[in-house]
Amino acid sequence: MSYQTVTDESEQIVASGLTPEQLFAALRQMHLIRAFEEKAEALYALGKIHGTMHLSIGQEASAVGACLALRPDDYILSTHRGHGHCIAKGAEPQLMMAEFFGKEVGYCRGRGGSMHIADVAGGNLGANGIVAGGLPLSTGVGLSIKMQQLDRVCLAFFGDGAANEGAFHESLNLAAIWELPVVYICENNQYAMSMPVTAAFPISQIAQRAAAYNMPGMTVDGNDLLAVYGAVKTAVLRARSGGGPSLIEAVTYRWRGHSKSDRQRYRTRDEVKEWQARDPIIRLENLLVAAALFTAEQLTDLGMAARQTIDESVTFAEAQADPDPATILEGVYA
Repeated sequence: MSYQTVTDESEQIVASGLTPEQLFAALRQMHLIRAFEEKAEALYALGKIHGTMHLSIGQEASAVGACLALRPDDYILSTHRGHGHCIAKGAEPQLMMAEFFGKEVGYCRGRGGSMHIADVAGGNLGANGIVAGGLPLSTGVGLSIKMQQLDRVCLAFFGDGAANEGAFHESLNLAAIWELPVVYICENNQYAMSMPVTAAFPISQIAQRAAAYNMPGMTVDGNDLLAVYGAVKTAVLRARSGGGPSLIEAVTYRWRGHSKSDRQRYRTRDEVKEWQARDPIIRLENLLVAAALFTAEQLTDLGMAARQTIDESVTFAEAQADPDPATILEGVYA
């Protein structure tokens, strides 16, 4: 049993094997996630979106880096903070935005909203409003994959708060006993609502808990796309070859509050600014420019194009039909 903390970016980019086209596409997805969530927040402020939402601005590298290691026919399960996971797995922003607006053409026919977007055809089995709720589901998906003798992998996203739920321990224990093809990814964004990880864990790295279940555990810089990709790629290859599950901790930070009702009295502005200086998008852009793969102008254009795509998705969503009230009970009863 060993644990690694990957910090050397230059070693990662050489070892990743990613092509410039793949890196460009990954950066585009990160921009789409950022633009989608900034627009969602603005729409909420305008009263066009109802309920609440949980934004992952600042965490884009963990979502995109992890899904970059998957095949299209692999599965993911997400969390209530799952917009980035959806886009990283290939969801169409316009159908996500339609779901936001409660439209019939949305991914869940307008019934799911922000916290419950699923794209089954794309391998996204759904976000989950229950903390740690996706963990036992992912173990079940892994069992299904194994019983069908498929070579697919299920990747389960969860937060640091979920790692203190019973479902976490039960899910990892069963997955280890049955050697299931599941990769558990803890996005440690430093707070479970207002509870800091330093007050909630007696260990320095959540990945250390892998030892209790005899599976590999690794902590990576969650704001470094290449670090996340490298760790998840190794775990995915292990799972696909029958080696069983792994636990990866991606250390990152959410720039916004837990939800729209969070006044963030538990942290300082200086702390937020410190993490914003580690912006995963700017970090990847600087790396790509320094490696002479792309010019700064090309990457600026990429960001502008992403924002235009999201603006167009709003126009699309607002023009779509609302669900027929007569169908309100569809999907309520099994």
